[in-house]
Amino acid sequence: MQQRIRLYSVKYLAEKGHHVYATMRNVSSKNKKPASELKNFAQDQNLSINVLEMDVTSDKSVNAAVAQISKVDVLINNAGFGYGGPIESFSSNEILAQLDLNIVGTIRTAKAVLPIMRAQKSGLIIQVSSGAGRGSFPGFGVYHASKWGLEGMSESMRYELAPLGIDVVIVEPGPFSTNFFGNIVTPQNSELANDYKHVDAFFQGFQNQVQSAFEDSKAPTDPILVVQSFEKLIDLPAGSRPLRTMVGLDFGLQSLNDAVEPIRKGILESMGLAASDGPQS
Repeated sequence: MQQRIRLYSVKYLAEKGHHVYATMRNVSSKNKKPASELKNFAQDQNLSINVLEMDVTSDKSVNAAVAQISKVDVLINNAGFGYGGPIESFSSNEILAQLDLNIVGTIRTAKAVLPIMRAQKSGLIIQVSSGAGRGSFPGFGVYHASKWGLEGMSESMRYELAPLGIDVVIVEPGPFSTNFFGNIVTPQNSELANDYKHVDAFFQGFQNQVQSAFEDSKAPTDPILVVQSFEKLIDLPAGSRPLRTMVGLDFGLQSLNDAVEPIRKGILESMGLAASDGPQS
């Protein structure tokens, strides 16, 4: 899902007049085709798009990419992938790889651009989480850990950076008509996973439910909805952006956000942090 939304985002935001830096791994090999597509699109449409090599699991790669950029108004952290299977069946290294990309990768990119944003006294960081960052289901525990961790870290960043003029928001997409299920990484220990047939049964049933939604033209499963949520957040004035924006199929999780939000604000008020809930306009 991430790559397709990334391509949509680059094209859409560039067409809206933004100068977009599109980052991806292996622009000369594995991702040569999408990189070339963006370059040709920019040339044909006379748009401002720069494609840069970046691997968010590498400090060196991230820093080298950002060194080529002098001004950053918005960072969209959209890299990621998902592990699917019983938690017990994953090795420690597999779990660390999931956390490294989905959590630590966003820290690497934020740390690289924050000196620029602090100097500007302005900026927006959009952290792409998931509905899986608000609810939990069997078979997605390792993925949930990465997204719940991302949510907690991003909320803390919001309070730390707001006094510096920098906004942090979270976008929580539901399933979209991309190849998310096809790209899910399964555990290497498949023999152990066989003991969890009830987890596989839920996983297959959930996948079928989502696939049916993809075939419903009225269901909110077009990835452009995620891109439009980015645009809306970018266009909102500093200090007015909501912490969380859920997009698409929410399986009732929007009600959780609605219920928690006034509690969150009340806690901030009681701790003297109400003024840190986004930059003051």
